[in-house]
Amino acid sequence: MAKQSDEEVVQEKIASLPAFQDIAARLHEVIMAAAPELQPRLYYGMPGYAKAKKEPVLCFFRVDDDRFVTLGLSEHAHHEADSGSGHLLMESAWFLTALDEPTEARITEIVRRAVS
Repeated sequence: MAKQSDEEVVQEKIASLPAFQDIAARLHEVIMAAAPELQPRLYYGMPGYAKAKKEPVLCFFRVDDDRFVTLGLSEHAHHEADSGSGHLLMESAWFLTALDEPTEARITEIVRRAVS
C-alpha cells in the first residue's frame, strides 16, 4: 500500500472534522490559491501550510468545537503591525463561522503577507 501524500492526509483530516467540513475544504482551497508554493501537512493534528516539507508551518487552521474555525499564523510567519493603526499589536489569529467573498479576499491578503 502506497503512503499517502501530505495533501491526501490533509484532505482526509478535513473530511473527518466534527464540524465545518465545507468551510475547512474551501479555506484549504483559498490558502492554496493565495500561495501555491505552500505545502500542506498536519500541524498539531490540523491542516498547516509551510514553504517546504522540512520548513516550519506559517499558517494553519483548526476546528476546536462546533462554534468556530480558527485561522492562525505561527511565530514563523511574517508579522508586522498595521501601519496607521495607532498600536503595536500584530494579528495572529481569527475566528470564522462562514466564508463569503470579502472574507476570502481578506484571508488571501493574510496568507500572502504571512509568506512574504
